Amino acid sequence: MTDHKHEHDGHHHDHDHDHEHEELILTVTDENGNDVEVVLVETFDVDDQLYALLLERGNPEADGIILRVEEENEEMVFYNIEDEEEWKRVEEVFNELVQEYDN
Repeated sequence: MTDHKHEHDGHHHDHDHDHEHEELILTVTDENGNDVEVVLVETFDVDDQLYALLLERGNPEADGIILRVEEENEEMVFYNIEDEEEWKRVEEVFNELVQEYDN
């Protein structure tokens, strides 16, 4: 049994490199009804609930999307965050994560 640790120091956005792992690419519908391909960048927990940060594929300038992740029939299902209180909690935790990456 080996002791295997992953350490992350910083977040790099270099778009011309080969990915050793497969990206999880999803298609979401934006507010205008257009299908947009997004890449799962990060997942994080808020109050024992899993959330995912998604970025539009091939558009590093686009705003990230945060969705709630539920497991249904052993599949990951993504939901928009409709509840204002839930959104505030998620945003607070996400902002803390971003600050950690920026330091």
